[in-house]
Amino acid sequence: MVHAVPAAEPGRARFGLAVSKAVGNSVVRHRVARRLRHVFAADAAQWDAANLDIVVRALPAAAAATSSMLAADMTSCRGRLLRRTSKVMAT
Repeated sequence: MVHAVPAAEPGRARFGLAVSKAVGNSVVRHRVARRLRHVFAADAAQWDAANLDIVVRALPAAAAATSSMLAADMTSCRGRLLRRTSKVMAT
C-alpha cells in the first residue's frame, strides 16, 4: 500500500517505510525493507520527477515477493499515483 503527498521539496522525493510484524519476524521484515529501499533507490529519478513524498506500507504478501515483483508493484503504483494526481490538478 502506498500513500503519497506533494513533495515538501520539489524535485526531491522522500521515501518512508512501514513494515509491521504481520509481514514476518525481524529477519523477514528487514529483508522486505532492504528490497523496497533498493527498488526506490533504483527509480529515484522517476520518483523525484513525480514530485511526491511517499510512504510504503508493506503487506504480509511482501514477505514472499521477489525484488522484481516488488519493483513491478512500485512502478505500477507510481503510474497510478501520477494519473490520480494529474486528475486532481486538472480540476
